[in-house]
Amino acid sequence: MKRKMAFAVAAVVLILGLSLAAFADKDLPVFKAGETVYVCGCGAGCDCYTMARKPGTCSCNKPLVKATINKVEGDKAFVTVSGKEQAFITKAKYACACGAACDCGTISQKPGNCGCGKPMKKVE
Repeated sequence: MKRKMAFAVAAVVLILGLSLAAFADKDLPVFKAGETVYVCGCGAGCDCYTMARKPGTCSCNKPLVKATINKVEGDKAFVTVSGKEQAFITKAKYACACGAACDCGTISQKPGNCGCGKPMKKVE
């Protein structure tokens, strides 16, 4: 009986560990010029750099603002926010990891919730 219980506990821990595991840069969304996105509207002084394909809240708990990507250069997407062009880092430290069915595409440099409301996971 103890053996079965130990096996069940080990299986649950393994499943939870896999579901909470971080993912790699290759799993991050790819953003393109002309694409409509939602970004942190706090301005250049904010370091969360939250960007998503769906409306939501940024990592600093402010509503994301709708914008269009002007251009993408390297690991940065440039959008105009409040009349000023701002660079958003696309090589995120945190990202939505809700799976292939999710299309919110939320990324950020700080932890928080993604556009679909679930916690983002660390990118490794």
